[in-house]
Amino acid sequence: MDFTQAKKIFAGYLKQYDTKNEKIRLKIVHTYGVTDAARLISKGLGLSDEDTALALHIALLHDIGRFEQLRRYDSFDDSIVPHAELSLSILFEDHLIRSFIPERSYDSIIYTAIKNHGLYLMDDSLTGKERLHSMLIRDADKLDNFRVKEQDSIHAMLDIEAEELGAEAISDHILTSFLNRCPIKNADRVTHMDMWISYLGYIYDLNFPESRRIVAGRGTIDKLIDRVPYSNEATRRKMELIRQAAWNFLSESAAGSSR
Repeated sequence: MDFTQAKKIFAGYLKQYDTKNEKIRLKIVHTYGVTDAARLISKGLGLSDEDTALALHIALLHDIGRFEQLRRYDSFDDSIVPHAELSLSILFEDHLIRSFIPERSYDSIIYTAIKNHGLYLMDDSLTGKERLHSMLIRDADKLDNFRVKEQDSIHAMLDIEAEELGAEAISDHILTSFLNRCPIKNADRVTHMDMWISYLGYIYDLNFPESRRIVAGRGTIDKLIDRVPYSNEATRRKMELIRQAAWNFLSESAAGSSR
């Protein structure tokens, strides 16, 4: 596996898309951000050079279907077509995977990890390398998703402006799910604020203590909550409950992992 060469091939693949498009650019930066996160987690876990290289390749390819999703539908909405399925189709049905990794011995691990990164919950029956790399790409994806939500255009992500977001209500069932430490299903979201809270809820689905330490150390929770200008007072109050619940969880996780 040659990750430097894989990045060159990936850059060539992107030439067929409008890289000046805000949404396309967002996903390109996200892809490289996930590879950085995968490298950081791999180092924290003390993985071998082989597993680290495999993790980086999976990170590079995990969202390759997003670009075709955007070209066809101009949307990140997975209810139209799940982007992970598009990624797998492009890589394995169209055989693009061979351009990136000539060896076939890693195919099952790569396929399983990309498939599971897009699921609400990971297949709990997985074992060995398939489980390791599924857990790792899910965490790396979420770590960079936090960066995206901190830095990128709210309009590009949600198709509304920040002021409109802060005026919206939070559905009661979404607040309850978050306070009960449950990852939020996409289908359960009603408002854009529900979507924003679902991003915060990623903390409940991080697999490695190292990932949770990174989130806490970066102050991600406060950055995401404070990014929105709340004109809806009820929403502001609920977000403070969410802030407290999130920090309580991260603090408990840190204490538990240090024992």
